This record gives sequence, structure tokens and C-alpha cells, in this order.
Amino acid sequence: MASFKYYIDKGINADYMSILGGIIFISNVIGLFIITIVVSKASKKFLSPLKSMTDTVREISINALDKRLNVKGSKNELKDLAKTFNEMLDRIESSVEQQNQFVSDASHELRTPISVIQGYANLLYRWGKDDREVLEESINAIKSESENMKELVEKLLFLARGDKNAQKVQKEDFILSELIDELIRETKLVHKDHHIESDYNEKFSVYADRKLIKEALRIFMDNSIKYTKKGGTVKLDSHLIQHTNTAVITVADTGIGISKEHIPHIFERFYRADKSRTKSSGGTGLGLSIAKWILDMHQGTIDVWSELDIGTVIKISFPVK
Repeated sequence: MASFKYYIDKGINADYMSILGGIIFISNVIGLFIITIVVSKASKKFLSPLKSMTDTVREISINALDKRLNVKGSKNELKDLAKTFNEMLDRIESSVEQQNQFVSDASHELRTPISVIQGYANLLYRWGKDDREVLEESINAIKSESENMKELVEKLLFLARGDKNAQKVQKEDFILSELIDELIRETKLVHKDHHIESDYNEKFSVYADRKLIKEALRIFMDNSIKYTKKGGTVKLDSHLIQHTNTAVITVADTGIGISKEHIPHIFERFYRADKSRTKSSGGTGLGLSIAKWILDMHQGTIDVWSELDIGTVIKISFPVK
């Protein structure tokens, strides 16, 4: 009797365990299904910004650099990644725009001397062979324009090398006052119709590229002379600020001055505050850009003060060591 009851209980327990196992299995299946749905929705929500980023990136090309990743809906690392990517695109777009502008301006500047040379060449071909006056005029014009074009190309190459960090900067110790005296003597020989002066030229040594510093100062001097009437004064001075170990050079003139709105732009490439005046004097609009690049390579700064019909003062500062 006890044995029979044992088998009955055992059967009941087996059925119970079977039912329990079925319930657990079904619960697991339902739970797994629910988890799958939840995870799927969560992953879609999480990956949605990534898909949007991917689609946007595919649309970006050299002709469509204005596209930006949408940071809305992104969180934490993805948002930071999107912001960093957008900042990178901003820099790339700005660089491409500058490059396109540079090429456009360079092409425009080269077009003028080429057109002049071509025009005089045609004039020579038609009448210059037999007309001595036309021949001399054409030769002088072609010679002048070819020299202007050579100067422009050299400046363009200088800036291009600078942009690629291929322009050599060879620093050495030298006496700055000696360089300034040298530049003043040379300028006086060329520009005898201006007063080239120096009120103070302190003697001290600097560690810099002598050739490039002289080039930058020559650009500032030539620019001052260009916009100063005959009989006007251009001064080139220097002194040392000892407590900061800083060399200070000033170029001051009594020229026509620069309007306030133009001062922030004078170091931009091809910028011309007065196009007609600059054009007539043979300027390319690149000299001040080159001078600024040179001073940048020496960790220098340039401050400009100017008043119309009074004059301009350029203050150049750079560390001695």
C-alpha cells in the first residue's frame, strides 16, 4: 500500500516538474522575446545618430563641404565626436575657400601683365618692325611687365612654401642695429626724394633669420615710401625692452595714412585699400602678407597706428632669443 502511494506521489511530482519546466521555458521564451524587442528598439535609438552621421558623411565632398553632422539627439561620446568632426569640417572648408581665393586672385593678378605683354607683342607684329618709337615703347613695356610678373610669381612661391612649411628659416645671432643701418643706407640711395631717417638705433644682438628680417623691414619701408609724398619723412628706429628681452622696431611715415576700416585687413593676401593707387605704383597686395608671415615665424607681433593725412606707424616686436 505504501509502495503504491509512493508511485502515485512520484507521478504527481513528475507531472508537477514537467509543468513547472514548461512554465519556465515559456517564461524564458517570452522574456527573451521581450528583451529582444527592447534591445532592438534601444539599439535602433542608439544607432540612429550613427546612421544619420554616416548618411551625412557620404554626402560630403569637395564640392559640398557645407554639410554638418546633426548633434541633436546625440549623447555623450557621440555628441563630442560629432562636434569634433564638425570643427574639422569648418577648418577644411575655410582652408579650401582660402586656397580657391588665393588661386583666383593669383590668376587675376597674372592676367594683367600677360595681357599687356600680349598686346604689345601684337603691336610689334603689326607696326613695330618699321616704327622705331613703337618698337622702343613695346620693348620697355614688355620688360616692365615681365619684371612685375616675375616679382609676383616669386612672392606667390614664397607664400606657397610658407603654407607648406617648406620655406627655410635660418636663424643666427647678429647685431640688429647694423642691419637697420644697412637698410637705411640702401633706401637712401634708391629713394632720394624722401627723407629717410633714424632717431634711435640701439645696439643689441638678436637671434633671427637676418635675410628674412631685412626682407620684412624692406617691405614696410617700401610701403611707407609708396604712400608718402615726395619730400616726406620715413623713420626706421629700434630699441630693446630689457625686462621682457624684446626687440622693438618702428617704421613711421608722414604719408596719406590708412582708414580705420582697412587696418584689420592690410595683411590679407591681395588686399588693397586703394586699388587704383596700388595698381599704379606696381603693388601686388602680397608684400605685407609676406612680412607678417616672416614675423609670425619669429613669434613676433605687428601693431599699426594710422591717421588719414597724418601718417602711419608700424610697431614690430619679437623676442631676442
